[in-house]
Amino acid sequence: MTTAAPPVPTLDEIRQAAEALREVAPPTPLVETADLSRRASQPVFLKCELWQPMGAFKMRGAWTAITRLSPEAKARGIITHSSGNHGQAVAFTAQKLGLRAVIVMPRTAPAIKVEGVRRYGGEVVFTDAISSARLQRAAEVAAEEGLTMVPPYDDPNIVLGQSTCAFEVLQSHPEISTFLAPIGGGGLLAGTCVTVIHGRPDARVVGVEPEGAAKLSAALEAGHPVALESTASLADGLLPLSVGTLTFEYIRQVVREAVRVTDEEIGAAVRYLWREQGLRVEPSGAVGVAALLAGKFKPKTPTAILLTGGNVDPALFQKLVA
Repeated sequence: MTTAAPPVPTLDEIRQAAEALREVAPPTPLVETADLSRRASQPVFLKCELWQPMGAFKMRGAWTAITRLSPEAKARGIITHSSGNHGQAVAFTAQKLGLRAVIVMPRTAPAIKVEGVRRYGGEVVFTDAISSARLQRAAEVAAEEGLTMVPPYDDPNIVLGQSTCAFEVLQSHPEISTFLAPIGGGGLLAGTCVTVIHGRPDARVVGVEPEGAAKLSAALEAGHPVALESTASLADGLLPLSVGTLTFEYIRQVVREAVRVTDEEIGAAVRYLWREQGLRVEPSGAVGVAALLAGKFKPKTPTAILLTGGNVDPALFQKLVA
């Protein structure tokens, strides 16, 4: 059973969200790479979301969603559940706006992401690693303390915020008509779909996911979100058991294919991006490059790969790039 998505945001709404983001997050660079372009036989551009203020694309959705809350909802304080980057983005935004923020995180969250939440003034509540446990605990704390929930992906304003990433791509390079985006809960992929519906309706949008967390593949095959029994991957930001109900309603309008990559291929992409491009990208953010390097995806038109974040544990990073 699916829930109909709300109307697709208009181009004016996307443009307004992009303008509002400039207050805290100017457009990130879009860099063409000669080596990847040669390998693909097409121009390949890297959208460097690792250079967001808190190190990941999640800034877009968090800022958009929280700034659109009513004054009363903001005053109560906000809460979310996150494996890391969304939590940091919510804490960062709350600090900028002078709000209380509580972040429910798995005990297995990378220390660098927990420290990031705390650095931005967020209060951390730990729970079990499974995403459903985070959701349940966040709902309990929200009810107990009267806090306003800011979901990590399954929310129209989160999707609107994430749509600004592809909007920036098309603003600077309108010839791009292929997008590779990592898929966790689906906020960024849904936002990319929202943008191309307006700005590039002929675009090919591809979700890239770990072999150990292939929830988009399952959803596309079934025609609706499917909850996996478990997920596991080096890409800690892509481990929800299911793509979001709301996000899938946007995604299904555009996306026809999912590419799966192994942890070995993800690690090789992290290493490549550091050694060849000088970019410190976390495993979750490198899966699009992994798909290209492993020969699992062949672009047919100018392509943008969304490098979604750079918040990688230092010890893991050194192991991967050694």
